[in-house]
Amino acid sequence: MRVDFYILQGEANREMMACRLCEKAWQQGLPVFVLAQSAGHAQQIDDLLWTFNDGGFLPHQLADQEPVTINNKPVITIGWQQLPAETYPVLINLSETVPDDYSKFERVAEIVNQNESVKQAGRQRFTRYRNDNCDLHHHEL
Repeated sequence: MRVDFYILQGEANREMMACRLCEKAWQQGLPVFVLAQSAGHAQQIDDLLWTFNDGGFLPHQLADQEPVTINNKPVITIGWQQLPAETYPVLINLSETVPDDYSKFERVAEIVNQNESVKQAGRQRFTRYRNDNCDLHHHEL
């Protein structure tokens, strides 16, 4: 299982980076599940996916809606509290902890900025993945 840590400078917007990763995965035809910290955080990401890119639209929905596809591709799904029953190749984890069933994904993306509490939680997640023998990758942005 591959886990990519994206390390942002300063207190850069983690949600904006999540949108960019969603866009990249969508362009590659990969279904994405974004795990938010709360329902309000999920709504914030949903709103951002409507506006972050002036030149395009990323089809997305909240996890409590009926699953849909566009051109036979699943839309980006944003959830909170628990992972979906369906299998997605990519998990973008914006929660503070490692979800219990993370291993059912092919890849996990973790986004960490320089906010002290975000860094500390990121270190704890890194340790968990390392202890689980995941294939860890580090990207300084």
